[in-house]
Amino acid sequence: MPETISLFIQQNISKTLVDTSDTIMSSSSSHLTKELQCSICLDMFTDPVSTPCGHNFCKTCLKKHWDNSKIWKCPFCKETFKQRPDLKINTTLREIVEHYKKKRHVKKNVADIKKHKRIGHRNSEEEKAAHVKLFTDLIHYIERCQTELLEIMEEQQKAAEKQEQELIEDLEQNFTELKMRNTELEQLSHTEDHLHLLQIYSSLCSPTNTRNWSEIRMKTHESLETLRRALTELQETLDEKLTQTVSTGLKWMQQCAVDVTLDPDTAHPALILSHDGKQVRCGDVKQKCPDNPKRFHRYVNVLAEEGFSSGTFYFEVQVKGKTKWDLGVARESIERKGEIKLRPSTGYWTVWLRNGNEYAALSEPTVSLSLRVKPQRVGVFVDYEEGLVSFYDVESSSHIYSYTSQSFRGKLYPFFSPCSNNGGQNSAPLIITPVNAR
Repeated sequence: MPETISLFIQQNISKTLVDTSDTIMSSSSSHLTKELQCSICLDMFTDPVSTPCGHNFCKTCLKKHWDNSKIWKCPFCKETFKQRPDLKINTTLREIVEHYKKKRHVKKNVADIKKHKRIGHRNSEEEKAAHVKLFTDLIHYIERCQTELLEIMEEQQKAAEKQEQELIEDLEQNFTELKMRNTELEQLSHTEDHLHLLQIYSSLCSPTNTRNWSEIRMKTHESLETLRRALTELQETLDEKLTQTVSTGLKWMQQCAVDVTLDPDTAHPALILSHDGKQVRCGDVKQKCPDNPKRFHRYVNVLAEEGFSSGTFYFEVQVKGKTKWDLGVARESIERKGEIKLRPSTGYWTVWLRNGNEYAALSEPTVSLSLRVKPQRVGVFVDYEEGLVSFYDVESSSHIYSYTSQSFRGKLYPFFSPCSNNGGQNSAPLIITPVNAR
């Protein structure tokens, strides 16, 4: 017991010393920060200069202060100088400020990394818990469907067995009656009383049972119909859960949204860009544009101004009213002048629409896409390090297609093609839209 008390006291003393040390360091850091602040702009010194009275200011701040005054006095202690002092940068103080800024920057980065690590860990745990719950719910639903289906089939089997038993009993009764009649007929065949024979003939020839046998049928098809309904409900539930999962993932991806603007220097001469660089459509004639290595020459394509060589990014494009388009990302080193094949091997990761309702991912080989609804807005998500390019129907929160395990080199640029306007039938523009996390 004394050892436990001693250990407890030591731990508390250590904790108190650490807390005190942190407080002193924090207080010291706060005091140092004030010492390194310009009293004019109240920010850290930039190119600090010293006045003859020994006070320090940013060179630009003090210069502006004196430029707007007819006398030269210290802004801090108000001491007046007979002539304007020749300001020279205090190199020692500047080095101290720069060192402190670097140290603070490093601390901030470390704090940010720790914060992101905590957030990432928490998000990861929440994501794992959500996935576990999703599959647990699905398992319970499947088990419930199985139990209900077996109960229904058991009831149908019992009903069928009861019907079969009734049929057997009816048949046995009919058979017994027929045997009796056969015996009676055998006896009557030897009678010479023809009048009596005629009197009982009608009763002997009447049907033995009024059941309509042609209407009796086994209901084995009902079991198959019950199974079909159960599987249909299961499919609908799976689709609903999948939509919820994609919607959750899409909300996370939308947090990675970047501001995308079209690059006019890459646009094919037939393309017409809006003034804000957010819309592109194909005109009827080529415009006079200066040729440069970046510009597409043969196909009506355009890239974004922004390129990305690491991390994740996401953007959304409105495709409403169009009968054909191409969307995705492209490598900076792509071919822009001659024959272009939209393939990962040539530096393009894209999907397209043709003939109003034919969607495809231009992988190798091309994959035809069967979409339940026609997308009005397409979201594009890229994870550079993971080699992932994914496409989503934003409004229905459904997944369109993903390129996985890709190898990226250099910068990737958002890629757009509104395609030819097809005599006005495809004149609607592609529109880069603001991302609103739902």
